Amino acid sequence: MAGHSQFKNIMHRKGAADAKRSKAFAKLAREITVAAKLGLPDPKMNSRLRLAIQNARAENMPKDVVDRAIKKAAGADGENYDEIRYEGYGPGGIAVVVEALTDNKNRTASAVRSYFTRSGGALGETGAVSFMFDHVGQILYKAEVGSADKVLDAAIEAGADDVQSSEEGHEILTSFETLGDVAKALEETLGEPESVKAIWKPQNLIPVDEEKAVGVMKLIDALDDDDDVQNVYTNFEVSDEVMQKLTAA
Repeated sequence: MAGHSQFKNIMHRKGAADAKRSKAFAKLAREITVAAKLGLPDPKMNSRLRLAIQNARAENMPKDVVDRAIKKAAGADGENYDEIRYEGYGPGGIAVVVEALTDNKNRTASAVRSYFTRSGGALGETGAVSFMFDHVGQILYKAEVGSADKVLDAAIEAGADDVQSSEEGHEILTSFETLGDVAKALEETLGEPESVKAIWKPQNLIPVDEEKAVGVMKLIDALDDDDDVQNVYTNFEVSDEVMQKLTAA
């Protein structure tokens, strides 16, 4: 498992659950509002909105909160959010891709730059590191949805590109363009997924030692904690031994 995924699991256990949940709901609601504003407010006719609602359901977001986020898109006085991608290097030269939805570009750019600078990294231009990643679709299912063979058969039938199964669950990868269609086909076979989204998947992972891992994790935590930041992707990995040390710390 890549470092960011491991780190997110650690932070979820260590962090204040209610605060994390509230922040997650706010970010999911922002994505729902943007998706509804960019297309029709009907998830059946708007694939991005449908995926956003699926992810909100996976986090147990109440239906009334989802409905409010959709209605907010129709309000004339609602905020207008811009989608921005930031790219840069963190401790140890690891590549970082940051996706944000913001109503104030200057505020967000300044904040993101400060996180990189404080970590000993540097924010670069758009395209500085994204060439090290593939922009693909990711569909996650819990392990109990079925065996690896069952999920593989369903994924092949749905037109997915790759499947990785483990005790933790099933990760199904698709092209960015076919994500919505594959997710819909899989839902008919396997039920509602745990998560459906486009991700930046690193082509290669960079091993880092314990000291650099701590620095990278602090950078990711600062970025994740920013209200405007929706997603953070990196290409670092740490050994199981180091991860166990950091988990016990």
